[in-house]
Amino acid sequence: MTAAESDVPDPLEAATQATRSLQGLSTELTARVPQLLEAMRSVGTGLELHSTLDRICETAAELADARYAAIGVVDDEGKGLSDFVTFGVDEETAVRIGHRPDGHAGLLGALIQDPQTIRLADLSTDPRAAGFPPGHPPMRTFLGVPIRVQGEIFGNLYLAEKHGGDEFNDYDVHMVRVLATEAGIAIGNARLYEAARQRERWIDGSVAVTTALLSGGDADDALTVVAEQARRLADADAGIVLLPAEEGGLEIVAVSSPRPTKSLGVVIPPESAVVERLLDGEAVFVADASTDPRMISRLTAPYGPSMMLPLQSGGRVLGALATPRVRGARQFTEMERTLATQFASQAALALMMADAQRDRERLAVYEDRDRIARDLHDLVIQRLFATGMMLESAQRRSIVPAVREGVGKAVDELDVTIQEIRTAIFALQQGPAEAPSGLRTRVLREINMAAVPLGFKPAHRFLGAIDATVGDLTGKNLIAALREALSNAFRHAEATRIEVVVDAGVTLPDGSAGVRLEVADDGIGIPAGGRRSGLRNLARRAESLGGASWCGPGVGEDGGGTTVVWEAPL
Repeated sequence: MTAAESDVPDPLEAATQATRSLQGLSTELTARVPQLLEAMRSVGTGLELHSTLDRICETAAELADARYAAIGVVDDEGKGLSDFVTFGVDEETAVRIGHRPDGHAGLLGALIQDPQTIRLADLSTDPRAAGFPPGHPPMRTFLGVPIRVQGEIFGNLYLAEKHGGDEFNDYDVHMVRVLATEAGIAIGNARLYEAARQRERWIDGSVAVTTALLSGGDADDALTVVAEQARRLADADAGIVLLPAEEGGLEIVAVSSPRPTKSLGVVIPPESAVVERLLDGEAVFVADASTDPRMISRLTAPYGPSMMLPLQSGGRVLGALATPRVRGARQFTEMERTLATQFASQAALALMMADAQRDRERLAVYEDRDRIARDLHDLVIQRLFATGMMLESAQRRSIVPAVREGVGKAVDELDVTIQEIRTAIFALQQGPAEAPSGLRTRVLREINMAAVPLGFKPAHRFLGAIDATVGDLTGKNLIAALREALSNAFRHAEATRIEVVVDAGVTLPDGSAGVRLEVADDGIGIPAGGRRSGLRNLARRAESLGGASWCGPGVGEDGGGTTVVWEAPL
């Protein structure tokens, strides 16, 4: 038995002590002992905390013959109520009452400050009473008893309006006190069970995140898994993953929310006090994000209690994880903060391992690209050049005009082919850090890189002032969409023809100016039941910018193949 377990009173021993305390009292009280024991048995049934509190309220009301019962759960600071469970108040009445008491004032506040048994014949005459809100049912008689869990105040049990208009008597006080003792034991057990279940859920969530990050799939999808798991486990309104931005600060790269959001890609500037602390590896806990002066972003307006945790491993801060709740929601408990911090550390470790894995994969790809580039330069181009020389020699010796013309065209085609191969070699040898800044050039680079695995170069067309009008964020997402579309055409479409169009002069459905990317092929189309993760990723990128993405018929015969359309505001 652990020390914590030894501190929990044995229910049988508590019942025995309670029964002994009743010896020598009146026969009326003694006659109610079986009712008390049945009530104690009922309270001790089950392990789920909130249902245990409901059961305690109902049992206490039956035991003391009261119309109403409630349990006010004291918050971690011991200054107010974090929860308020009632019995006898129907849903319609609860709606009329509105907000439940917070325990900061009135008689309930007095019981928090001085937890002792209080019995009143008319609570409205007590100087500590603060009155009832509109719609509250009338209450006169009152009995309040503190509930202690392992020696510490958990909350208070309130009873009101004894049936028949009588006052609560000494017998009721004795009974409810004994029941409060048993309630403390039941609540302690429920808390231990709830804590074990919480830890199990967070551990399962950490495993899911680690699996997603190390599966070798799309990095954006893996970060979305982190956001989704954090939101679910923290019972938050949103899960948000932020990574360091190139210009400083933190950029929102993944969001899980029940509502559409335009926060993806937003950068929280480095002058934010919260960002500074997060990048220093410190967790930030906020009671109300909508009013906290440290929260300088407009995105925090809908949120209340929030946890912002550094994604930190081995002394290196990789980013941050935020789990805000809606305004007015309950505060995060100490256990939730601890479990969330551990989850963030595990996610950071998985991120580092995933980065290392992707680096190894990139290195292998770059090595393979270098080998392909060398082979193209040393073997293919040399052979094509030699073939061209032989054709030129044959052209000079030929006396038939048609043959000379045909050989000349073949030589010209070989020259064009050699130039295209040299462009492909340049693209293969170019690292990601060397990518030029112009959007048009970046599009061409992606097309040239795709030409190698495709076996042919996609046709391309530009409309409008691409470099001058398209913003950096939209341009970055357009390149990612182009890369995804070309990759799908190579891996799945079995296409022999691809056309790329970038138009910076389109008008979006809302009337704003936008840019549209179209990648059309003559392949086999999108099979029914096939994977859609790439297309979902395209749509998510477009929607995060206020745009859209969809698919249509291709450029093959009778509309065969697929056209992927991606558009966003300039």
